[in-house]
Amino acid sequence: MEIHAKSADRNLLLEIHGELDHHGAKGALRELELAIDAALPKKLVLDFAGVTFMDSSGIALILRAQQRMQLMDGSVLVCHVPQQARRVLDAAGIGRLVTIN
Repeated sequence: MEIHAKSADRNLLLEIHGELDHHGAKGALRELELAIDAALPKKLVLDFAGVTFMDSSGIALILRAQQRMQLMDGSVLVCHVPQQARRVLDAAGIGRLVTIN
């Protein structure tokens, strides 16, 4: 699990690569928090194009991102979600909480 962060003009892009499961999510949550604290973004984009597998740990990551951004009056966009991960997100109804493209 790798996360690449890019920040500009109070926008933060996090490109997530690998398996977003129980083991990968622990490190990903830490990296997410550090990146948000460093950038203080108004908009957070989670790019899931590189996610090869996701379970409910990915939901936890998105919910944590949403909570942090809500505290800063910001927004979250989840994009480029692979089909397997999309099924997990749809089953959990995450689209009611964050924008998924």
